[in-house]
Amino acid sequence: MIIGLTGGIGSGKSAAADFFQNEGVTVIDADDLAREVIEKNTLGYESIVDYFGSKIIDSNGLIDRAYLRKEVFNDEEKKKVLESIIHPLVRDLMAKRIATSQSSYSIVMVPLIFETNSMSNYNRILVIDCDPSLQLERATLRDNNSKDQIQKIIDTQCSREERLSIANDIIPNNDSLENLKVRSIAMHKFYLDLSQK
Repeated sequence: MIIGLTGGIGSGKSAAADFFQNEGVTVIDADDLAREVIEKNTLGYESIVDYFGSKIIDSNGLIDRAYLRKEVFNDEEKKKVLESIIHPLVRDLMAKRIATSQSSYSIVMVPLIFETNSMSNYNRILVIDCDPSLQLERATLRDNNSKDQIQKIIDTQCSREERLSIANDIIPNNDSLENLKVRSIAMHKFYLDLSQK
């Protein structure tokens, strides 16, 4: 059984994922995989440098991800090319990680399930949900960014309503980390039961 774990920026996805991981569940972070597939001397790295040129390489010979983000942010064509390089590589690596998982079910942490219309990749979708004002506050503190910058990121993501519309399961995260832990462990027990049926 594969659970797609999603939520907006600052919703508490990573904290919830940690609680599942502490219970022995395989957690695969799509963002980590996206970093991995463009490491030096990988096919992803070569393809990106071929397309974008050497200006995207930093002083350590690695892809400057911040520069790359700026490069594609307002350019739909470049964004499509970048996604056509990264997405298949991430999918392949994800399939390998799921195949080698030892836990009763696996969690794939993906920020953009609704936006990429990839609902069918998962048996269930778990949304970590919180009030937008709290999201803004948490992400601003965590990322050391201005509220304006975080709001821009929130605006590029799907709306809370859209995200909730694809959820099989929802964990509300409007209060303490301790409560998020309690709810995550309860959800873990529910998934264990489901995966053993």
